[in-house]
Amino acid sequence: MTHPTPGKVWFVGAGPGDPELVTVKGQKLLAQAGAILYAGSLVDRAATLYAPPGCVIRDSKDMTLEEMTAWLLEQVRIHATVVRLQTGDPGLYGALIEMARPLAAAGVEWAVVPGVSSAMASMAAAGESMTLPEVTQTVILTRVEGRTPMPSGEDLASLAAHRTTLCIFLSITLLYKVEAALRAAGWPDDAPMLVVHKASWPGEEKILRGTLATIKARCREAGVASQAMIVASPTLGALHWDSLARSKLYDPTFTHRFRKASA
Repeated sequence: MTHPTPGKVWFVGAGPGDPELVTVKGQKLLAQAGAILYAGSLVDRAATLYAPPGCVIRDSKDMTLEEMTAWLLEQVRIHATVVRLQTGDPGLYGALIEMARPLAAAGVEWAVVPGVSSAMASMAAAGESMTLPEVTQTVILTRVEGRTPMPSGEDLASLAAHRTTLCIFLSITLLYKVEAALRAAGWPDDAPMLVVHKASWPGEEKILRGTLATIKARCREAGVASQAMIVASPTLGALHWDSLARSKLYDPTFTHRFRKASA
């Protein structure tokens, strides 16, 4: 049975792996979905546990982009709510616009529900902060060049020259390229490095710490060769530093519109 007018396709961020990190809005949409297309190679099937009985559930790991959009267009003519469940956040390495263009061309309504990125989940797992006062206030989310080329000016060495927090996606098998780029940007061998495998996945998460000189060996020893976030940052390990610059927002000598200085 088809509807006289198409339903709506929702691109829902499933988060980094823990099904409890799907947003409340995402859970509600999954609970009312007539059809769910999920990224089985990256999203744990447990993320579909919110689906109602009778929901059509399809794993997309063996599908091309054209097959996925055709499936979404087919299902949205039958069901009022169709969910494309994507790892992390749909707008980050998620082929969002590539899938949305055919929907828009067909006059199908679509919307996005953001998700928790593995970059945030990795730093949370390790108890680290991406930013610190007077250390860095900038975070770069990037990857190194593999089969997908990088645009001009976005090579990792150029980005690393800023000495900010680097969250490097989809690059664990190219860790040697990461090391070379950081060294080319002047990062020393003892620069702290963090690798988190399957951040937030219950029972599967691995947190590896090292330096630019040792992190590749640490990953090899731990058997980490996929689904890992690489973080290089001057903030790593700050919990154990002798001193930190204070945040002005909470400094008793600092006045802002909600509080007057008390010291």
